[in-house]
Amino acid sequence: MNSAQLRRVTVESFAHYRPGLVELLLDAVADGASIGFLNDVDAAAATEYFNTVHAEVRQGSRLLWVVVKDEHVVASAQLGLCQKPNGLNRAEVQKLLVRTDARRHGLGAQLMGALESEALYLGRGLLYLDTETGSAAEPFYEGLGYQRAGQIPDYACSPSGVYRPTSLYYKILQGPRA
Repeated sequence: MNSAQLRRVTVESFAHYRPGLVELLLDAVADGASIGFLNDVDAAAATEYFNTVHAEVRQGSRLLWVVVKDEHVVASAQLGLCQKPNGLNRAEVQKLLVRTDARRHGLGAQLMGALESEALYLGRGLLYLDTETGSAAEPFYEGLGYQRAGQIPDYACSPSGVYRPTSLYYKILQGPRA
């Protein structure tokens, strides 16, 4: 994927990437990713979800990156910035997605590196995430230095509707804020 480019999505550029983000989300759900949607998700529902993401990008509570190849979105990741006064040191890694035909090319690691760098820049030294227990994502996150904090049974259902356990992970990027 030597022509793939990492880009930060801004309020102004969001409309350009929205169709590709919708396709990416539909690809992930079709592949069985437990990312908050069931098999019956359609482009309209995915578009509505990304309209919400766009609003949060506008508010500054969510950051979004994409990787594009030939101007097609092949991967994305989000960082939800905690807005509570007592949680300004943390952020949640959300919806790291890589198209099924673009996996195993380092795009996920590239996205994680970008969001970790931005989190540090913003003083967010504690990142956390959840992922389906037993999924291929667990060794991926562990390889990036994320620590497993525990597991919650029957936390979310797969796109097919079967409830599955979820593992919680965290990574400390720096010491606590003063």
